[in-house]
Amino acid sequence: MDDIIIIGGGAAGMAAAVGAADFFRQNGLQKRVTVLEKMPRPGRKIMITGKGRCNFTNMKDWNDFSGHIHPKSTLLKPAYFALSPAKTVEWLKEAGLDSIVERGDRVFPASYRSSDVVDTLQRALKQAGACLLTGYEADSISMRNDEEEGDYYMVRCSSGAIFTGRRLIIATGGLSYPSTGSTGDGYKWASGTGHKINRCFPSLTAIVPKSYKSVPQGSLTDETEDMLPGHIDRSVPLSETGSLLNGNSLENVSLTLWIDGNPVQEEFGDMDFTDGGIEGPIGFRISRKCVNAIINGSKVQVTLDLKPAVEKVSLETRISRLWKEIAEDRRSMNRQYRDRFRILLGKLMPAGLIRGFLKCNQSVDHKTLAKVLKCWKFDIAGYVGYERCVITAGGISSDSVTAKSLESKHCKGLYFAGEILDLDGDTGGFNLQIAFSTGMLAGQSAAKSLVCK
Repeated sequence: MDDIIIIGGGAAGMAAAVGAADFFRQNGLQKRVTVLEKMPRPGRKIMITGKGRCNFTNMKDWNDFSGHIHPKSTLLKPAYFALSPAKTVEWLKEAGLDSIVERGDRVFPASYRSSDVVDTLQRALKQAGACLLTGYEADSISMRNDEEEGDYYMVRCSSGAIFTGRRLIIATGGLSYPSTGSTGDGYKWASGTGHKINRCFPSLTAIVPKSYKSVPQGSLTDETEDMLPGHIDRSVPLSETGSLLNGNSLENVSLTLWIDGNPVQEEFGDMDFTDGGIEGPIGFRISRKCVNAIINGSKVQVTLDLKPAVEKVSLETRISRLWKEIAEDRRSMNRQYRDRFRILLGKLMPAGLIRGFLKCNQSVDHKTLAKVLKCWKFDIAGYVGYERCVITAGGISSDSVTAKSLESKHCKGLYFAGEILDLDGDTGGFNLQIAFSTGMLAGQSAAKSLVCK
C-alpha cells in the first residue's frame, strides 16, 4: 500500500508529490508517494503554456497577485504563502532551472523552453523520492476500511491495475485542452463523493464576433459541450470578415466589454485577431466575464479603441489635418475618394488591418472616422470552447475544501489541487502558480496528516 497516491501528473500533481516526499525525507521517514498519470508523458499542458515558452509564475506580491484570481482569492491564500512565486523560483532553481523576469512580473525559464520546466519538475520529483507512473488512467476511486489498515483509498485503473493509499490527492486538471489529458474525470469523482461543483466554463479563450465565421450564426452552438450555449469550435471556417482580420496583432489598444448595454470591464494592452476570434492578453482578460455572460443569455458586445491615449477631439483635429494634407498632395489630387481615404487609414492603423476595418465599418468616412477608431463595435456570437481555452473556470467549491490544508470537508484523507478547484487566474503566469502552490500545500498537508496524528 502507498502512503499517498496522487492522480494527475501535471503541474499540481508533480508539486504535490514533491511536497509530500520532501516532507517525509526531511523527517527521516521512508514513505511511498506515487503519481498516476494517464498520458505517456507528464506535464503535457505545461508543454504548450505560453506557446511553448512557459510563463510559469508571476512575481507580484499577494496584494497584487490576489487581484488576478477568480472567483475569489480566499481559497488560494494559505497555498500562496506555503509556496509563493519567489519560493517557486527558488525551488525550481535548486532543481536546475534558471529563470528570467519580463514585463508585468512574468517569469519564464531562461531557455524559453517549456520542456525544461517539465524536465525540472520530473527531476525534483525523483530527487524527493516520489514515484511517477505514466500510462495509468484512473477509472474510479473508492474509500475502503479494514481492521489492519484502517481507512484507505482504492484507485482502479482502466487497465485493471489497482492502487491503494492511505491518502489520496486528486490533481486531474479541468476540462481545457482535453488532448493533454484534462477530461474532467476528477469532477465526476468529487461529485460522487458529495462535493459541490460550481459550474464550469471555458476561460482565457478566444471570443468570436458575429460574422467572423462562415456558417449561419444559429448553427454555431455546440450543445454537446455540457449544454453550454455559445460554444463555437475553433475549426469552424472563417468568413470573409474573419479572414481579413485574422493575423492582425494590435499593440497599446483598449477593449471594453459590454453586457446588456452596460460597460463591465476595460482592459488596455495588446490583442490579436486569430483564426479563433479576439485573443491576446487583453482579449483573454475579458473572456471570463464574456463567456459567463453568454452562457447566462446576456447580450454581449466588445468595443475596441485603437487610439486610447488620444482624446476624441484631438483625434478629430489630427484627422482633419491629415485629410487636408492628403487632398493637397499632388500625388493624390486626382485619386478617387476611396483611395484617398485608404491613404488616411494607412496613417492611423497597421496596413494589414485596413481591409478588415473597412469590411466591418462600411459607412465610415473621414468625418466619422475618429468616432469609429475610438469605438469599433463587435457584437459577440460566442467563444472557443474547452478544445483550445487556456483554463477552466469553476470547479470544486471552496465550501467543500478546507483552505489551510486543501483537504476535503466530506472525505477525510482526500485532498484536491490545481485546476480542479474553483480557482482560476488571469493570463500572465497566475494559473501555473495556482497549480504549484495548491499542489505543494496539498502534498505537505497529506504527508503531515500521516505523521502528526
